[in-house]
Amino acid sequence: MTRRRSAGRLRAWHLAAGVALLTALAAASLLVGVGDVTPAGLLGGRDEDLHLLVESRLPRLLAVLLAGTAMSVAGLVMMHITGNRFVSPSTAGTTESATLGVLVATLFAGGEAVIVKMALAVACALLGTFVFMTILRRLTFRDMILVPLVGIMFGGVIGAATTFVAYRYDLLQTLGAWTSGDFSAVLRGRYELLWLAGGVTLLGYLYADRFTVAGMGRSFAINLGVRYDRVVNAGLVLASVITAVVVVTVGEIPFVSLIVPNLVTLALGDNLRYALPATALAGAFFVLLCDVAGRLIRFPYEIPVSTVLGVVGSAIFLVLLLRGGRRMGVR
Repeated sequence: MTRRRSAGRLRAWHLAAGVALLTALAAASLLVGVGDVTPAGLLGGRDEDLHLLVESRLPRLLAVLLAGTAMSVAGLVMMHITGNRFVSPSTAGTTESATLGVLVATLFAGGEAVIVKMALAVACALLGTFVFMTILRRLTFRDMILVPLVGIMFGGVIGAATTFVAYRYDLLQTLGAWTSGDFSAVLRGRYELLWLAGGVTLLGYLYADRFTVAGMGRSFAINLGVRYDRVVNAGLVLASVITAVVVVTVGEIPFVSLIVPNLVTLALGDNLRYALPATALAGAFFVLLCDVAGRLIRFPYEIPVSTVLGVVGSAIFLVLLLRGGRRMGVR
């Protein structure tokens, strides 16, 4: 991974400004939707407004923030432990493996609790990620672009197998709910698993220094006394658990784990102690902004957040490649 020699430092006022901006957007998002929720109605204690806020708007906001934060941090961790800026859960087969796990759970444990489906999704995500890492270690030519291309092809194979199985068992429509991230169906009682992803994200901060050292290479990390294999495996588990929980709860969220970490590290450098909090804030803001845009573009109809993220994320990614490629290590 090519690193910047000089980078900005995250200061307290940066975080304060980010939190204030996110808070303002979050408050505005509570008032956006087909159902009328107004500040006057909330302050006046109107039952309809309070019911809609508690049952739908607030759970949706929390789901968006948790998913955006967790996926962006998962991408940041994978980027460091693989030493490649273009490796993320969406380009390493992790997301596709988690989707396969949910499909397997639906086929063989359809009547079980959601936690069982999540466990199978986590297991498949872990297996798929470790297979990708095994392939990565066997590559003799580890070009910055070649590695994610291999991951995309690997994920494509898993995705094709998943689609074939879903077709054979007449589950294509169900599969579409997992491959298209959408927060419109989030209600109280249907998003709480995302708190697990939030807890795993906090654990990532505790390992921030170790992930930073591991990203400098195996030999360098071992010389500094870091247990390289254990740290890498912890990062893979972290990314797999987060991805599986998000897929099970709201579906696949594209580009967040790829775009946000790159933008943040370009500004702040590769020290996760500084980059991780900023990445978490930026990921939450990015997903929330796209979710609000999806509600407003064709109001009163709604565009899934995955569609908005796909359009905006691909455009940002192209700009990064065309204008900032040299800074990201692309020749």
